[in-house]
Amino acid sequence: MSDFLLPDIGEGIVECEVVKWLVSEGDTIAEDQSVAEVTTDKALVEIPAPEAGRVTRLYVREGETARVHAPLFAIESLDESARSSDSGARSDHDARPPEPIAATPEDESPQPPGPNADKTESAASKDFILPDLGEGIVECEVVAWRVEEGDEIAEDQPVVEVSTDKAVMEITAPEAGRLVRRYCQLDEVARVHAPLFAYVPRATDGDGDGDAGPDSGDTGAAAESRAGDGQRRIPASPAVRRRVRELGVRLEEIAGSGKDGRVLKEDVLAFQQQHEKRQEQHRAEPQDSQPKAATPGRGTPAPDLASDERTEPLRGVRAVMAKRMSEAAATIPHFAYGDEFDVTELLALRERLKGDFEARGERLTLMPLLMKALALAVTTFPLLNCRLSAAADAIHYQAACNIGMAVDSASGLLVPNVKHVERLSLREVASEVERLTRAAREGRVEPGDLKGGTISISNIGVLGGTYAMPIINAPEVAIVALGRVQRLPRFDADGNVVARSIMTVTWSGDHRVLDGGTMARFCNRWKGYLEAPETMLADLR
Repeated sequence: MSDFLLPDIGEGIVECEVVKWLVSEGDTIAEDQSVAEVTTDKALVEIPAPEAGRVTRLYVREGETARVHAPLFAIESLDESARSSDSGARSDHDARPPEPIAATPEDESPQPPGPNADKTESAASKDFILPDLGEGIVECEVVAWRVEEGDEIAEDQPVVEVSTDKAVMEITAPEAGRLVRRYCQLDEVARVHAPLFAYVPRATDGDGDGDAGPDSGDTGAAAESRAGDGQRRIPASPAVRRRVRELGVRLEEIAGSGKDGRVLKEDVLAFQQQHEKRQEQHRAEPQDSQPKAATPGRGTPAPDLASDERTEPLRGVRAVMAKRMSEAAATIPHFAYGDEFDVTELLALRERLKGDFEARGERLTLMPLLMKALALAVTTFPLLNCRLSAAADAIHYQAACNIGMAVDSASGLLVPNVKHVERLSLREVASEVERLTRAAREGRVEPGDLKGGTISISNIGVLGGTYAMPIINAPEVAIVALGRVQRLPRFDADGNVVARSIMTVTWSGDHRVLDGGTMARFCNRWKGYLEAPETMLADLR
């Protein structure tokens, strides 16, 4: 018997909802026969059988969420089934009844009980297998456990934070239950496809204790999950459920306008707008309608001015950033180079192209134009796109120009990169910039989008900044900070004062590889493309 792991069903999709099972436990199925229908945010997908055999277990009920690379169902091949039947027929002394079709918890995940562990609970526990975290990633570091052994967990509740070379990710509970064992401690390395923690599912937890009430240690989320076990599950896509969790409300509070009461994205947005409107109205209430604060010195102690002070651990993306930036600043000899670009003509070109993009439902910012010009300049000065070996004794010239862009997300600074900018059209670059920016701000960047960068852009101008001294995103050798575009007076060729759009740029370079002359010549080439954008046509491929 083997588990069928839900495969990748679309770029960036990590979970889906099981809409309908097309088979039942015990059914015999043929190779490529449709087994289940699942829905993502974009489409309804049929999952086929990988081989002929018999379905022995369905791990996810209809209406529940299934995770990519997690077990979806168990299948016993026809050969295994035949051998099992033959073995049973030859065993004359075996008077036991045949095994049930569905695998028992003992067969699923045998756990050796600890000295104080309940044997029934240990046998009923399931291992959570760490899924793929990105292309080429085989291990990660445990940054923080959000729950303790023995704690109740709700479906999709964050359980542990893990860190790869590029990002920190939250691992959530696949279903409600109680966590009974953590296989890795803080700062230890966890391996992909190896057990990360064990838990007792809600359906198994407490079996045989029909007269017992809820555990006294239930958290609010767990008690709510238990109370709703007999109720109909409200239909909603995984993305909608995630958004509801981020708002800190329950799905039951939102009126669904879809079929069978399904909660749609529009329902969540409407609920959020109403909530924000109520908050604004509350803030706008007259001051005298609010309870008056007691005056210090009249029988009431003065307020503690330090009460707002707090300390929180450095974790998640910020912890990774702190570590990487400290290492880069300490090991890379930085030097700075600055200039200002006249982007008047570039802005005019964008205005001419913007209407065509909008007609296609697309968006064109300055960033795609800056990236295309940068990739062209790199072809003439490949040293800006290289990597220095770990021993600092060899230079690796890279064919692909993967341009990273620093995004100020809610969880910290992320630097996803657009792959192969030198090959992409302006429209394709714009689409990638839009996708990566949105994903970073929503905290949904895929690990592959954070890997493989060759040169980076930090756009401080969107926040109003003019100059910055960025730290190199190792193992890259250069990064540029863009200042805000300002309308400033300049002299034209005839000595007349004219208004021009000026943008400052500040480069940081690795002085082990680059020198000031190389940086200046490279920057001048990039500047030439941007100040006279039509010149790019001669070098575009």
